Amino acid sequence: MGRIQRKYEKGTANTYVSRNQAVKKLQLSLPDFRRLCILKGIYPHEPKNKKKAGKGDTTAKTYYHKKDIQFLLHEPIINKFRSLKIFARKIKKAVAKGESDQTDRLKQNKPKYSLDHIVKERYPSFVDAVRDMDDCLSMAALFSVLPNTRKAYAGMLKLCRRLVVEFMHYVINARALRKVFISIKGIYYQAEVMGQTITWIVPHNLGYEHTSDVDYKIMGVFVEFYVTLLGFINFRLYHTINLTYPPKLELFNEKESSEIPSLENISKKTKRNIKDMKHVSSTKNQMCTPHDERDERLAALTQSLKSISNVQEEEVELDEFSSADTNDPDLVEKAKVERDNLKKFQNLFKDLKFYLNREIPRENLAFVIRSFGGEVSWCETVAVGATYKETDETITHQIVDRPMAEKQYMSRYYVQPQWVFDCINSHKLIAVEDYFPGATLPPHLSPFVEDGDEDYVPPEKSGIEVEVSSEEEEDGEEDEEDEGVGVEDMINNDDDDDNDEESSEDEEEVEDDDDDEDEEDISEDDVDDEEPVAKKRKHGQKKLLNMSVEAGKVEKVDQNKQLKKQQDEEKKLSEMMIPKKKRRLYNKIMYSQKKKAQEARKLVEKRKLHEKKVKSDKRKSTG
Repeated sequence: MGRIQRKYEKGTANTYVSRNQAVKKLQLSLPDFRRLCILKGIYPHEPKNKKKAGKGDTTAKTYYHKKDIQFLLHEPIINKFRSLKIFARKIKKAVAKGESDQTDRLKQNKPKYSLDHIVKERYPSFVDAVRDMDDCLSMAALFSVLPNTRKAYAGMLKLCRRLVVEFMHYVINARALRKVFISIKGIYYQAEVMGQTITWIVPHNLGYEHTSDVDYKIMGVFVEFYVTLLGFINFRLYHTINLTYPPKLELFNEKESSEIPSLENISKKTKRNIKDMKHVSSTKNQMCTPHDERDERLAALTQSLKSISNVQEEEVELDEFSSADTNDPDLVEKAKVERDNLKKFQNLFKDLKFYLNREIPRENLAFVIRSFGGEVSWCETVAVGATYKETDETITHQIVDRPMAEKQYMSRYYVQPQWVFDCINSHKLIAVEDYFPGATLPPHLSPFVEDGDEDYVPPEKSGIEVEVSSEEEEDGEEDEEDEGVGVEDMINNDDDDDNDEESSEDEEEVEDDDDDEDEEDISEDDVDDEEPVAKKRKHGQKKLLNMSVEAGKVEKVDQNKQLKKQQDEEKKLSEMMIPKKKRRLYNKIMYSQKKKAQEARKLVEKRKLHEKKVKSDKRKSTG
C-alpha cells in the first residue's frame, strides 16, 4: 500500500513560504530578516494561485520561495546579528548601572561583520558587478549630499562621497563618459565601462531635508551593501588603467602640502601647470583642516592621479585586418569609422582651458570638462583645487551665469554652462553665439531619447545633420569650381594652339556632315517641325563645342552613404521575402508608422507657424 497523499503537500503549496513562517524558521526579528534579504538579494514573489500557496487561506500575505529561505539558513552573518543583539543588551545594562568603564570596554569590542563573501557570491564575475552599478552609483551619490543626522550618520556619508569621487576619477582617466543631461531631479550621466553602459543620476548640490515618508533605515541597508560593492569595483578598475588605489595626486605631498614635488615622473601635461599652481600651494589653506586637505584636493577633480609604474604607456594601436580576412568587409569599415569618431569625441575639449565663476556648480562642470581632455580652474578663494588664476591669458572659455563683470578679456569666450553639455551631446564644439551671457538659450534636448524614422525631431536636434550636409555640399561646389578652372587652363594653354586649330576644323567638318544628314531626313510633311529641329541642331553644336580633355580626379567615397544604401537595398529584399501569412501583420506595422509620420508632419507645421508668429512679433516691436 502506498502512502496516502494529503492536500497541500505538493505543487504551489510546497513551493512558497509566507513571511511569518520564514521569520520563525530563521529565528530572527522582522528588521533583521529584512536586512538579511536585502544583503543577500532575495525578494518576495507573487504566486499564481494565492489560495493554494496559502493552503486555503486567501488573506493578503508576502510570499517567498522556500528554496531561498533554506538558502538563508546557512548564512554566517545570522550569527553576527544575534551577537549584535546581545551586545546591545549588555550596553543597555551597563549604562543603566552607571558602569562607564564597562561601557567603554564593550564599545571597543563591538562585533563587526563583513559583506565581502556576499559580494563574491552575488557577482561571480567582474562584468556582472559592473552591469549592476546603476543603482549603486545613484544611491551613493544621493547619500553623499544628504545632511548628517541620526538617520544618515557621518561615517556612511563620508564613505559614499569618497567612493563616488574615486569612480569619477576613473571615468576622467579612462575617458569613459558618453552622455550628459540636466533635469529637475539631477544630472544624468552615462559612461561605458568594460563594455557595459552605466547610467546614473547625481542630485543637485542643494540643501536637503529628511522627509518623513521615506524609510532611511531600509535605504541605509542598501547603501551598506553598495558601499562594499563599489569599493571592490573601484579597486579593480583602477588597476586596469595602471593607477594606484587608493588614489593619490601627482602634485600633492601628504607630509608638506606647501611644497611642490620634483619634476621627475610627472606627465607633460602636469608639468605645464606647475608654475600656475605655485600660487595655490605656497600659502596655507584656510578652507579646511590639514587632515582633510588631501580629500578636498582629490574631490576638486582638477589634478591627475599617480600611476603604478613611472613609465608612461604608449597608445595601443589596434590591428587592422584586410577585408578578405573577414566575412563582411562593410563591418570592418564601419568599425574603423566608429573608432575614429570615438577617439575624436574623447578629445573634444583637448587644448582648451576653462575658468569657472563662483556661481557655477564646480564639481559637475569640472568632471565633464576633464572627462573630455580639457583643463579647468576657479578662484582660489572659492574652494580648494584651483590650478591657475583668472588672469591667465591662455584661458579659452570662461563659464558665466550672472551679469558680466566690468573687466573682460578679449582672448577668451564668455559662455553659459549649457554650452558645455550641448557640445558633448552633439559630439562637436557648437558656435558660442547662442550661449553668450544674457542670451536666450536654445532648448536642452535629452540625448537618451532615440528618435525613430517617423518620430518628430525638433529642428534644434536635426540642425546638426543639416549643418553637416550643407558643409559637404559647399566642399563639393568648391571642388567643381577648382576642376573647371583647371580644364580651362589646359584648353587655353599656349603650347596647344596648333592642336586647338585642328580640332576646330574637324568640328566644323563634323557639323557640316550633320547638317547635310539632318536636311536629308526632313521630309515635306515635317515642315511644321522645322523650329524644334533647329533647336536640336544648336544643342548638338553646343555639345560638340564643350567637348574637351579633362584631368583625372580621385573619386571621394562616402562610406556612410554606401552603408546606408546597402541597408536600404537589404530592407527592400527582406520585404519582398515576407511570406503571405505575415504580410498582413507587416502592413499593419507600416500603417502605424505612417500615422506616426503624419503626426510628426503636423508638429513640424505647427513649429513653422510658431516661428513665423515670433518673427512677425519681433518686426512689430522693432517697427
